[in-house]
Amino acid sequence: MKKIDFKKEFKHLYSPSAKEAMIIDVPKMNFLLVDGKGDPNNSKEFQDAVQVLYGVTFTVKFALKKTKLGPEYTVPPLEGLWRMADNRLFNMQDKKSLLWTLMIMQPSHITKAHVTDAIKKLSVKKPNEALSKIRLESFHEGLTVQIMHIGPYSAESSTIEKLHNFAKNQGYNLRGNHHEIYLSDPRKSAPEKMKTILRHPIQKI
Repeated sequence: MKKIDFKKEFKHLYSPSAKEAMIIDVPKMNFLLVDGKGDPNNSKEFQDAVQVLYGVTFTVKFALKKTKLGPEYTVPPLEGLWRMADNRLFNMQDKKSLLWTLMIMQPSHITKAHVTDAIKKLSVKKPNEALSKIRLESFHEGLTVQIMHIGPYSAESSTIEKLHNFAKNQGYNLRGNHHEIYLSDPRKSAPEKMKTILRHPIQKI
């Protein structure tokens, strides 16, 4: 059976241009999510969230592969929703004030029962307080504007500004939360070559 690669299946969601922004309609999908707050660069809470998201995702994946329930698939990339208590003051550089939701998309045949079983296994093998925060939910982002950012996370500001200006020039207001999709592993990629999709929900003015 062919292995599903969601980045290829939904190419329009994961392959935006780095030169100009584009408007897309993002369908409802299921995600594992963990909420937290604070600077991701020096936060144990953030690192724990990443660890349990991948831990549960791969535990579910291998359990389903063993039982041959559903098609094989490549684990989708890590994503993050970023916001502040008052989003009118949103600034990715003010890291200590950031509120975040880390998430990984899950195939539609994965259920809450699968996730609960995975959490129980990991609670024994690799205990982590963040396991109590993880949840499976559907997320429908709808109409959004997005662009590819190439370079380090610290240099995103100009690309974010370009994204926001594009939306306004097309007659849209921003709504919801700043969204990032991490296509590169910072442990293996040179900072100047890292690829991050920047996305923001919009609504017509």
